[in-house]
Amino acid sequence: MAWVILIAAGVLEAVWAAALAASEGFRRKRPASLFVVALAASMAGLAYAMTELPTGTAYAVWVGVGATLTVVWAMVTRRERASTARILLLLLLVACVVGLKVVS
Repeated sequence: MAWVILIAAGVLEAVWAAALAASEGFRRKRPASLFVVALAASMAGLAYAMTELPTGTAYAVWVGVGATLTVVWAMVTRRERASTARILLLLLLVACVVGLKVVS
């Protein structure tokens, strides 16, 4: 169960990162509110996962999932350019996250 919650917390990390950007320096209330809620839920999920998983593994997976989804979202919304190298590096990051699950 800790792994499922950790992945969900990683997804919420991407949500709060995107909401933070959309809040335009906390000037827009809805994205700013989403940021606060997603941040709290993401941290709570990470904290729970760390009660059952090694801290380093949990943190690395949380960051990896969040970073990957944040970059993918930026590419989908065309705020960042997609390139072959970037996509291959994201796939490598995902492979590393899966690898951490396999060896844990």
